[in-house]
Amino acid sequence: MAARVIRMGTRPSPLARAQAEQVAALLRERVEVEIVPIATSGDHSQGKNETGPDWGAGVFVKELEAALLREEVDLAVHSLKDVPPLITPGLVLAAIPVRGDPADVLVTSDGRGLEALAAGARVGTSSARRSAFLRAARPDVHFVPIRGNVETRLRKLADGDYDAIVLAQAGLQRLDLEVACVELDPELLPPAPGQGALTLECRAGDRDTIALVEPLHDPATAAAVRAERHLMANLDGGCRLPVGALGRPRADGGLHLLGGLARDDGTLSVADALGRLDAPEALADQLTERLRMPGAPQRRVMYA
Repeated sequence: MAARVIRMGTRPSPLARAQAEQVAALLRERVEVEIVPIATSGDHSQGKNETGPDWGAGVFVKELEAALLREEVDLAVHSLKDVPPLITPGLVLAAIPVRGDPADVLVTSDGRGLEALAAGARVGTSSARRSAFLRAARPDVHFVPIRGNVETRLRKLADGDYDAIVLAQAGLQRLDLEVACVELDPELLPPAPGQGALTLECRAGDRDTIALVEPLHDPATAAAVRAERHLMANLDGGCRLPVGALGRPRADGGLHLLGGLARDDGTLSVADALGRLDAPEALADQLTERLRMPGAPQRRVMYA
C-alpha cells in the first residue's frame, strides 16, 4: 500500500516556506508531505498597502482556508498572529507547536538600541502596534511604512533607506539570519498576540490529519496564546486600537499575562495579571478589565 501523502498549504514567502519545512520535517517521520504554496491577498497587498494588512481581516490565511475547505490541501501552516480570533466554520486549529521567541527586535547596521538612535532617525515598520508603542518611547524619531518580506526589508536597511527596522525575532531565527539587533523589552513593546507561535489548521472532520498533528501540540504554548488572543478579541471591539499581549507559562501551573493598549491620544495602558494555566480566558478577562478601567496604569514612556 502506498504511503499517505499529506498536502500542506503555506504562503509562498521564504519565511512561510521555512516554517512549513520545519513542520514537514517532523511529520515526515511518519508520512510523506507535499508542500503546496498558495499566495494570499496579504502577500499581494504587501506591495501596495502603505499601512500593512489588518490583523483582524485574516488576509494572510483566507486563501489557505479556502483551499482546505475545497480539499485541495489537508493541512495549512500559519503564523498564529495572522489568524483572526474567530475560526472559519468547518476548520479547526488542530495543533500549536512549541513557540519560538515572541519578542520584537530593533535591527540596525551596528546593533544600537532604540535609545541610541539619532533624533529624526527613520524607523521602518508597517505595524500600528509597533509604531504606537515605540513612538511613545521615542517621539523624536520618524516611524515610516516598510513593505516586502524579511529579506527585502533587510536589504532596504542595508541600502540606507531606513536607519532601523523592527522585525520579529522568531522570523529571523527561522530564516537562520544573523543581523545586528537589540531585543525590545515586552513591557516597552508588548508583542502581537500569538507572535512567535505557529498553528496547524485542518478540516474539523478530518480525524486522520488531526490525529497526525496531535503529537506536535504543546499545551503550555496553546494556553498562553489562547489568553493573548482572547485579550485581543476583548479589546478590539471593532475600534482596531493597537494591542499587544504576551503569556508566560509558569512552572507552578500558573500563567502570567502582560497586555498593552495604545490609545489615539498617545497614552499607553500596560498591565499584567497572574492566573491559572488551565483557565487562560478567565485570566484574559481579568486583564481586560484592568486595562479598560479609568484608573488603568497609563504612561507615555520616555527615555532620559
